[in-house]
Amino acid sequence: MDVFSQPTWIAISAGLIVLLFAVTMGGAWSKNQMPVEGKTILITGASEGMGRSAARQLAEKGANVILVSRSANKLQEAMAEAKAAARNPQTQRFHYISVDVSKPDYAGPLLTEAIAWNDGKPLDVVWCVAGKSTPDFWVEAPLSVSREHMDLNFWGSAEMAHAVLRLWCAPDAPVVPEPKHLIFTSSVVAFFTIIGYGTYTPAKAALRGLADTLAQELEIYPQKVKLHIVYPGSISSPGFERENKTKPEITSILEESDPVQTPDVVAAAAIRGLEKGHYSITVAFLGSVLRWGSLGGSPRNNWVVDTFMSWIITVVWIFALPDIYSKIRKYGKKNGHPSNYRRKDIHES
Repeated sequence: MDVFSQPTWIAISAGLIVLLFAVTMGGAWSKNQMPVEGKTILITGASEGMGRSAARQLAEKGANVILVSRSANKLQEAMAEAKAAARNPQTQRFHYISVDVSKPDYAGPLLTEAIAWNDGKPLDVVWCVAGKSTPDFWVEAPLSVSREHMDLNFWGSAEMAHAVLRLWCAPDAPVVPEPKHLIFTSSVVAFFTIIGYGTYTPAKAALRGLADTLAQELEIYPQKVKLHIVYPGSISSPGFERENKTKPEITSILEESDPVQTPDVVAAAAIRGLEKGHYSITVAFLGSVLRWGSLGGSPRNNWVVDTFMSWIITVVWIFALPDIYSKIRKYGKKNGHPSNYRRKDIHES
């Protein structure tokens, strides 16, 4: 999202980077809050993109990894890649399970199989990455497209969370010193969206709302469970290529200067945030700016930095929002009614 075409915020942000450097660097040497060596991690959406990169990078750190996705062939390739990267190849274990996480009641049988493979022991980390984006004008697109996004992007993670938390937080579940970790993957559109993502944003925003609620709810259980939510932007993955096939032109115009990161860069940044113990994890400066501008009642990673930056970004929006809406209105006047735009067929991932 090209929300920063005005140069004002750039000067403000550059100064703030220097000002906040000493504060933020304090966390760089903190203890690893999510050590994974010898732990078992389940990752959905692990056959390509960010999920596949995360599986490999966690294998490099010594984790046992269960890869989940729909395509068995892609999963075999991804598992071989993770296995080849293992820190301790003699002891680390890898497994894949082919399942469609957008289907109702998938999570229970999936966890049963995963735990059985893990010698009956509970999983240590569950990371929900699976998702897709099919941009379009919400009014012009069939409502079924939005429902498909909700089924995968929200319910795919929500159902897993419900199932695994009932196991981890059951009355008879052990209370152990090291916490379990549940990780959602949302999107920067949950902080601020632009035209063209109406079919996608509601699901990712709903996931943010669920995460904020669970962050409070998990405080009442004696078992230790850490909740995290990752907010990537554009990722140069096969999913991004599919996304661009249906993306309206005005959306591409507004996103023109946005960074597009590789899956490896995004996964590495997310893992660094997890190791720092952050609840809300962004993977680029743009994502951090959008997060600061929409904190509301969400938990803070750092009360000083987050609060101060939220004040600054409030000023930035004074310049950014009028520019965004001006571009949209100009585009509408030039191109007429959206129903007359040249459209491409919608391709499901």
